[in-house]
Amino acid sequence: MKLSEIAGAVQCAKLIGNPEQNVSGVIPLPSQNSDASLLFWCSDKNLLKLKGISNGNIICSESLQEAHMVPGCNYVVVSNPRQAFQKALVSYFQEPCEINGVAASAKISPAAHVSPAAIIGENVVLEAGVVVGARSIIGHNTVIKRRTLVGDQVVIGSNCSIGGVGFGYEKDEQGEYRLLPHIGNVIIEDGVEIGNNTAIDRAVLGSTIIRKNAKIDNLVHIAHGVEIGENSLIIANAMIAGSVSIGKNVWVAPSASILNQKKVDDGAVIGMGAVVLRDVKPGETIIGNPGKALVR
Repeated sequence: MKLSEIAGAVQCAKLIGNPEQNVSGVIPLPSQNSDASLLFWCSDKNLLKLKGISNGNIICSESLQEAHMVPGCNYVVVSNPRQAFQKALVSYFQEPCEINGVAASAKISPAAHVSPAAIIGENVVLEAGVVVGARSIIGHNTVIKRRTLVGDQVVIGSNCSIGGVGFGYEKDEQGEYRLLPHIGNVIIEDGVEIGNNTAIDRAVLGSTIIRKNAKIDNLVHIAHGVEIGENSLIIANAMIAGSVSIGKNVWVAPSASILNQKKVDDGAVIGMGAVVLRDVKPGETIIGNPGKALVR
């Protein structure tokens, strides 16, 4: 496609160079590049890395002054280069999903309901009462247990376990641990994306809820009765213990752990490896073990 097409798709403020340049592929920010047809992006903090580049098509911000631009490159000037690059990838370079419809090896209960517009991968198991909404994608080898509700345009990766029994035990009269029955379910709202090898347990009573547009990375554990708020990000190896409530637009960094029944309010940030032992206030940043508020 022409560079002018991409510039229009990403709503660029200004295109400096040749709008008729053909674009054949995308690459990460290189140290040097000899192919005039490749597209990449540069953040403001990496502008100095452009000094050795004399070819290519660069998505950048106005922080790159025209005096520092070179004739062999073309510049798509935008307010947010990373966001613009994401739009370009989605519009022109994203590979199509290899799964089409429902794989023959999928095991779907007659009491499950799958939208005709959903995509179900190889060896997926959907138990009774499961609902999968329109344009949702369930990756290979994922198991979704009974009464789990999956909304529209949800993406669930491979090898996930959704709606399984959580880790809840009570001692009997002999002092032996007995499993507390989990008779709740999991609700995954529209636009949620879940990576590979992630486990989300159903509630003991009520529901474990993943709200709209939340994004959950690979290898995350979300325990019974948790609620993840809209547009929050839960990143690799994080552990969210039972009955935790996470608000909107929260960032939970890799390998963080949140103690059961704690509340993480809107806009909070949980740092890498942090261990949260108390409620977290709106917009607060927690770091360390035990987790403490970062004083700015």
